Amino acid sequence: MSGSKAGEPMVRFDGVQKSYDGESLVVKDLNLDIAKGEFVTMLGPSGSGKTTCLMMLAGFEPATFGEIYLDGQPINNVPPHKRGIGMVFQNYALFPHMTVAENLAFPLAVRGMTRAEQAAKVKRALDMVELGVFGDRRPAQLSGGQQQRVAVARALVFEPSLILMDEPLGALDKQLREQMQYEIKHIHESLEVTVVYVTHDQAEALTMSDRIAVFNDGVIQQISSPDELYERPDNSFCAQFIGENNKLSGTVESINGNGLCTVKLESGDVIHANAVNVEGEGKRTLMSIRPERVALNPQAAEGTNILEGRIEELIYLGDHIRTRMTVAGHDDFIVKVPNNTEHHILKEGETTPVGWVAEDCRALDYNIYDKDHA
Repeated sequence: MSGSKAGEPMVRFDGVQKSYDGESLVVKDLNLDIAKGEFVTMLGPSGSGKTTCLMMLAGFEPATFGEIYLDGQPINNVPPHKRGIGMVFQNYALFPHMTVAENLAFPLAVRGMTRAEQAAKVKRALDMVELGVFGDRRPAQLSGGQQQRVAVARALVFEPSLILMDEPLGALDKQLREQMQYEIKHIHESLEVTVVYVTHDQAEALTMSDRIAVFNDGVIQQISSPDELYERPDNSFCAQFIGENNKLSGTVESINGNGLCTVKLESGDVIHANAVNVEGEGKRTLMSIRPERVALNPQAAEGTNILEGRIEELIYLGDHIRTRMTVAGHDDFIVKVPNNTEHHILKEGETTPVGWVAEDCRALDYNIYDKDHA
């Protein structure tokens, strides 16, 4: 498909909604632009609407309302096989009765290419995923990781401008999954193809993406680069869904002109935080502090919040000691202590000062969300 103008997004969701029963919306008023060559991941818990968005873009589900554009052209009424989109699924969807080469040639034959053209493109795609010598094998003769590479190669073989991936690494073991993350990222960078990727795995999203769209309840909560999303979450859902996060709740006592606020915790302690998403004075707030931003025995520098903490549990994780503490009445407060000489003096049951700078503590909306129960 062609017809886009310079600077126009490769993909545009314009006011898109989706309902399966005519009443409740699975996707609510989605507006999203994806640039040419971008790697965008749709991330969220089960039922958040991310896979439904991918299926609408692929053409397997119709949008209930709104329009989807591909390369500047509306595609709501274009059937899936005419959208020119490559797809990679979790279950690979390879034809078991065909060889690897025949699996890759299939989408080319459907497009009417000659046998010579098919052979050249199949070889190039297999070489790209380092499976050049496996063309005569059948999928059952390959490992899970090799089958996944074949699925990626098949999506790339007809040189689409857009590839959709739906939980493609979910069936692989941890080590192979991490290896494939880097391989897919490198293929994307070398081909400059646009990728829309769906996962519920936050580490996968942080590793691979140019931007991440965090979904919850059919709405994008935030769309940002991985570092922006992790370091500066817009709301408590994103803070708690992405990475490990310490939560402290309290009431906003005052909001200062410098972007900070004073918060009284339920324990009675008073701390200073970055006023990111608070309703106002007298309102409840949930604060987010990353474990690596907390120090034990901190220096009392200006702007540092210092509280007493009791060490409840020490877990040795090689490069750091995961220290679970009770702080301000919360017994699940985590501090990541670098594995250096300091960790030898830590003992369970002891109390020690803990501290962090106000700018690293984000005062957000009072929305209790537990990603372990998503």
